[in-house]
Amino acid sequence: MTTSLHVDRRSFIRVTAIAGGGILIGSYARDAHAEGTGGAGGAGEPVEFSPNAFIRITSDNRITIIAKNPEAGQGVKQSLPMIIAEELDADWATVTVEQAITDKSKYGIQFAGGSLSTPMNFDDHRKVGAAGRVMLLAAAARAWAVPESECVTRNSAVTHAKTGRKLSYGKLAAGASTLTPPDLKTVPLKDPKDYRLLGKRVPGVDNKSIVTGKPLYGIDVVVPGMLYAVFEKCAVFGGKVVSANLDRIKSMPGVKHAFVVEGGPALDGLLGGVAIVADSWWNAKTARAALQVKWDEGATATQSSDWFARRAGELSKAPSEKTIRRDGDIDAAFKGAAKVVEAAYFYPFISHATLEPQNCTASFKDGKCEIWAPSQTPQSGSQLVAKTLGIPESDLIIHMTRIGGGFGRRLKNDYMVEAAWISKAAGAPVKLLWTREDDMRHDHYRQAGFHYLKGGVDANGRVVAWRNHVILEGMGIGEFPARFIPNYSLETSVLSHGIPTGALRAPGSNGIAFVIQSFIDELANAAGKDPLQFRIDLMSQPLPKTDADRFDPDRMKGVLELVREKSNWGKRTLPKGTGVGVAFHYSHRGYFAEVVEASVNAKGVVKVNKVWVAGDIGSVITNMSGAENQVQGAAIDGVSAALGQEITIDNGRVVQGNFDAYPLLRMPDSFPVEVHFRTTPNSPTGLGEPALPPVIPALCNAIYMATGKRIRSLPIANQLA
Repeated sequence: MTTSLHVDRRSFIRVTAIAGGGILIGSYARDAHAEGTGGAGGAGEPVEFSPNAFIRITSDNRITIIAKNPEAGQGVKQSLPMIIAEELDADWATVTVEQAITDKSKYGIQFAGGSLSTPMNFDDHRKVGAAGRVMLLAAAARAWAVPESECVTRNSAVTHAKTGRKLSYGKLAAGASTLTPPDLKTVPLKDPKDYRLLGKRVPGVDNKSIVTGKPLYGIDVVVPGMLYAVFEKCAVFGGKVVSANLDRIKSMPGVKHAFVVEGGPALDGLLGGVAIVADSWWNAKTARAALQVKWDEGATATQSSDWFARRAGELSKAPSEKTIRRDGDIDAAFKGAAKVVEAAYFYPFISHATLEPQNCTASFKDGKCEIWAPSQTPQSGSQLVAKTLGIPESDLIIHMTRIGGGFGRRLKNDYMVEAAWISKAAGAPVKLLWTREDDMRHDHYRQAGFHYLKGGVDANGRVVAWRNHVILEGMGIGEFPARFIPNYSLETSVLSHGIPTGALRAPGSNGIAFVIQSFIDELANAAGKDPLQFRIDLMSQPLPKTDADRFDPDRMKGVLELVREKSNWGKRTLPKGTGVGVAFHYSHRGYFAEVVEASVNAKGVVKVNKVWVAGDIGSVITNMSGAENQVQGAAIDGVSAALGQEITIDNGRVVQGNFDAYPLLRMPDSFPVEVHFRTTPNSPTGLGEPALPPVIPALCNAIYMATGKRIRSLPIANQLA
């Protein structure tokens, strides 16, 4: 058997000598069932282990560190190897980072999503690097016949402190490969105060290749004998092919194959459609323009955005179908409230709009398939392809390419299974490339949401009651402000539909934060309180002990105080038509508070002047350059979505098809984002997600201050036109 576990408390280190006097350092994980049972195959059966190879050092002092997870712009190809390099005491300037192949037996779970790469791998990667450092130090002490305590490591070398003798890691690699590896449970780790690399601003390992146009992305892949494919699917999600003019298509220049794909019902799998394979993408695209398909559109053809809105309105007036949480006596609290505020909020479906459209290159031959894919979940993609093609997963090889924007879209692998299926049918390697219209009209969209809220404050300005009836979107039982309001109700009703939805950067939170933090502002206004202090006061009551570990209000108050200081909140005189707004949100283990200053002109055009961000992601920030980049990008991404992005449905079809109807924020409309981190003694977490949600309500609250108009529906452009 082969293990497939990530490094954990049962893990250990093995080393391998490689040609030329080098060393391969790998981490291993015992099968969870093997301890005390003799292995899953029966008592006494030997367990076979596969190396989790992360470090390769050659005799010429070249150090290669493997980046295990997909790189989607979040910086893990940089940050995860930096963790290993820090504990290894490697000279980062001489380190080469190599992207891993998809291999669960070697690297454990490989995916990009949920800001999980850092919290899932931080401790494990430290131990791998530290084990390498310990072995190299021991090899030097043995070579000099001196105590290890007299030796120190730095910049890929070991120095004997008393004599000044120095040996590079390359010179020590062969000797280290003969030593007994240390126990990962007890391997000594650095004190964070001694870090020389982590926390610094370090340029991305791919930066030069990106700006000079080197092939890194899925869209760049070229393999021998490759043909080009396009795939026409029904404009209505899940529609099936009835007939198509395939004879006409097959006769067109450059076309090699044209065939109907039956597909299945799963919206995130292989759907029905027509595939065209040609000797160039242009010929494939030209043939597609001549394609005529008769479709069975199915039930989703009856659905539209107007229908969703009408149905949600009807459901809001009826008793909710389910109560998720109910605390206190909410009806009595509303009767006794000094002021009561009611509001309906809406956020639409939105597209991921990745700048690199979905694509995949696949080569099926002799019952095996090799794939080059910009996937956030290549291991899930491997399972999907294997199941769809009817081959064992062991007959698949998946290469992880750099991803030109994921944001959650590439958690799905529909484009991967399409390419693999087409390659098998065509009997040749194919590159499948979606058009921009394919990408926008066959996305897995951010779920739309309707929220119907009622809140009450007492004569002292304290929130005493809160009710939220949610339709379409889901909310967790502990989502803020649950537990902080004594009389609280979270209710939901289901509105079924056939629109494919999925995770989008800060899933759920990107819409929920807009609603919750905007409505808190409404209650602060009703109470006559400063919006920032109102939030701090709201979190200043003690939590029930059973709930204390879910959300730390002191950490959130800390970032609110920091953003108050850095933005000079309440102390600046603003011109007419300009306002500031504040919001916070906790998601993906990150605590973020943000202040937005924005102006609105007489035509209703919004200009964001500046954003201040304060974040708490624990005790260590791996790469400050990447961290600032992620936070700045999150703020711009959130503002872009809030201002003008919306996917609307008409007769089961997506109306928007390109950036003329789905605007992204352009460079002239961008703005400075000032980033500050609050270091706290907590485990480090990721930050690709949690910096985005607060910027949207902070902007809407700034618009209210500037204009007196409350934004309760997104996008903003629809409300100020």
